[in-house]
Amino acid sequence: MMQSQRHLLVESLPCSCIVIIVTVVVAQVLVGVSSVAVPSSNCYALDNSSRIVDFSSWIGHFFEYEGKDTDVVIRFCKDVETRSQTGYVDFGQFNNFNHFVAGSGGVDFVQGYYNGDLLNCEQSYDKLGRTAQVNIICGSCSNGQCKGELGCICNVTQESSCSIFVELAIPCEKPGPRAFEGFTVGFHPRSWEIVYNGMTQLGYEKSHHEFSFATEQTQVTLYMTAIASLSTLVRKPMIQILPEKGLKVTLSGSGATGSPPTTLTPTLLNVEWTCQEARDTPYEVNVTIPIEGYEPIQFFLTKICEHRQDQKGDSTRGWAIFGIISCIFIVTSTLFCVGGFIYKTRMERLHGIDALPGMTYLTACLETASGVGNGYSRPEENASGYASEASWEQPSATAQGTRKQSTRNYGSI
Repeated sequence: MMQSQRHLLVESLPCSCIVIIVTVVVAQVLVGVSSVAVPSSNCYALDNSSRIVDFSSWIGHFFEYEGKDTDVVIRFCKDVETRSQTGYVDFGQFNNFNHFVAGSGGVDFVQGYYNGDLLNCEQSYDKLGRTAQVNIICGSCSNGQCKGELGCICNVTQESSCSIFVELAIPCEKPGPRAFEGFTVGFHPRSWEIVYNGMTQLGYEKSHHEFSFATEQTQVTLYMTAIASLSTLVRKPMIQILPEKGLKVTLSGSGATGSPPTTLTPTLLNVEWTCQEARDTPYEVNVTIPIEGYEPIQFFLTKICEHRQDQKGDSTRGWAIFGIISCIFIVTSTLFCVGGFIYKTRMERLHGIDALPGMTYLTACLETASGVGNGYSRPEENASGYASEASWEQPSATAQGTRKQSTRNYGSI
């Protein structure tokens, strides 16, 4: 009965109210989603279920193992060294999160310490000097050696003078959210400034003014990649704008439709935003990408709006008006030329190129530009021209007599 009443109540609501309710629900879902952000330090690892285990609170914690001749000291996520009567020997530093990975068997995590002392180890593996591998066990040592609550070193094995293996037992931290390993988002097909290995990078895990985009940048293109075998788990992204009014945002591209991204064929997510209202503080655009079976990918893009920007439709409308005017001009000019040609052919009895409208004016302009009939001539040239013209019209008697005399004397001795 109650379900039927609720059904009737929903049907009686207008469409506008239903749209508002759906929008509010989606906004609440987006706000409640927790993003998988990268920890503040590089002292973390992903366990075998892809969950983040953050050991930042353990950085620098001191562990010491007392041997017969040499003691081994670990400063967690910092370095490993041996101490003896001859001095200290460095067996490597921890400086990269790629050297902190999940283990196998009875080992939960494995840490790598590299670039230790080079003395007598110049030809070591990859020329990294002395190295140490720390196998971390979440709990206590199998031999029950640990007595305190903060753990201890269970065993030390020296493989050579340049490499040692340390077994460390500590109470591990509680696993965090599950990351979608292999997923990246960046401003280039082979970069990952925003999301790396399924974790949102610092600067985009929340709104940061120093990471804001300028007012003049109306479009941002993002490239998404994922492992091919898991790419079908990526869903269509959603956005939420804070505040809701003042910034118009539209998504386009293959990434906006939910196409599966791969490392060989990244998908594009074009974020087009236009400032409709100026604001002192940046606008926040919360982008959420659902992943089936994993925590969603979430990151923030901020936009500065120092002034209002023209709508894209206004510029498009202006070009449309210009195109229409150009078409009208071309059609009108064509009709004028055809009509003038027909008129001169039938009424003025002109043919060929002379019948084209405007050819009379064009010919006059060309003659004026070429200087025909308007050039400067010297007086003697004009006088000779007149004399030659007069002699051509009516030969003088002197000239006739001269020709006759020359005829008579031609060939005489």
